[in-house]
Amino acid sequence: MLVPLEFERPVLELEAKIDELNQLSGNDDLNIAEEIAELRSKAEKLLVQTYSKLSPWQRVQVARHPGRPRLTHFVEGLIDGFLPLSGDRAFRDDAAVIGGIGRFRGRSVLVLGQEKGADLESRRRHNFGMAHPEGYRKAQRLMRLADRFGIPVLTFVDTPGAYPGVEAEERGQAEAIARCIEIGLELRVPYVASVIGEGGSGGAVALASADRVLMLEHAIYSVISPEGCASILWRSSEHGPEAAEALKLTAADLLGLGVIDRVVDEPLGGAHRNPEAAIASLGEALEDAFRDLDGIDGSALRRTRRERFLALGREM
Repeated sequence: MLVPLEFERPVLELEAKIDELNQLSGNDDLNIAEEIAELRSKAEKLLVQTYSKLSPWQRVQVARHPGRPRLTHFVEGLIDGFLPLSGDRAFRDDAAVIGGIGRFRGRSVLVLGQEKGADLESRRRHNFGMAHPEGYRKAQRLMRLADRFGIPVLTFVDTPGAYPGVEAEERGQAEAIARCIEIGLELRVPYVASVIGEGGSGGAVALASADRVLMLEHAIYSVISPEGCASILWRSSEHGPEAAEALKLTAADLLGLGVIDRVVDEPLGGAHRNPEAAIASLGEALEDAFRDLDGIDGSALRRTRRERFLALGREM
């Protein structure tokens, strides 16, 4: 059952009515096929209308939907023979960041990404996708490993931000994120990143300093969460909708600003309505991105990637 978003309620109410009628349709005395067809048409039109005019704040809600496919779903759907690799070789393994080696459509890749978890227990285990310094140091270690063996890097970004706790700062959170970005810019192998849900703050950029940055249609990507921004500017998180508008965090905004390279279409009504279709759609876009990077010399990849990120914001 779909978790209702407030703006989706009219659609979900129609769909619930359709389900009720479907259960009654087995009764030979009732001929309600036409009514069901009419309601389905009405529900689809309403869904199209709703999702064609989403506000930035509504897109934030869609990006955070608990039914949205997570990192593990994309790994299961796109990566063959995935072998997880753990630990930063300094402190501990961080379950918020998952990494490992696998094959994407016949191509060996290093996979990295944040995992939020599915229920309360797994969310606690994965710290709601908020990585500690050791998570980013694990990412550094694995990116260096990929570079050494000539393996392309594929990342999936889905985090509200790096963990903001005191202990994370004590263990060098800012340095770990900065070093992760630096290593990403230094790689001599193809590097493709995808924002699949939330792309929050430096915790997201740490896994997105790539040759190509893709973004699902209803994902978000920003320097701070709308609530965090509102708490700073208005001293109240209640102004989140206004902050979301000002942050330009939607895929369309970021494509126009040159921060990302491609918006990947989601199924009608968002990825949470049809996760398999969303995963397949991103898979096609990833294959196109890697194909564009095939045959480019490692030095050229590194130089172009660095120039791209250094140029961001110069003409804005």
